[in-house]
Amino acid sequence: MKAAIIFSGSSPILIITTYENLLDENITARLHDKGLKRYILSEVPVEKCRALYGNHFDLVVESMNPDGDMRVLDFDGSRIFVNFTFKDMGEFIRVGD
Repeated sequence: MKAAIIFSGSSPILIITTYENLLDENITARLHDKGLKRYILSEVPVEKCRALYGNHFDLVVESMNPDGDMRVLDFDGSRIFVNFTFKDMGEFIRVGD
């Protein structure tokens, strides 16, 4: 499982996924279908997400397909920035044209 903050034109979102690679074509296609054609993503620690979001994290994970799925864990950009520092974030990856 992986977690990432995605910075797009409107506001950051926090996702979790069972895909091994955050650039998996299934993730990028799903985000593209939701209107996210260009964004920057950064991996964050899954364990920190679990600690911060507690029961909500567990409920979201329970609903996921272990063979390949992606869910939004948080869409409140202000809360995401309160919960995660730049030190928590991995390399910033640009996606799109």
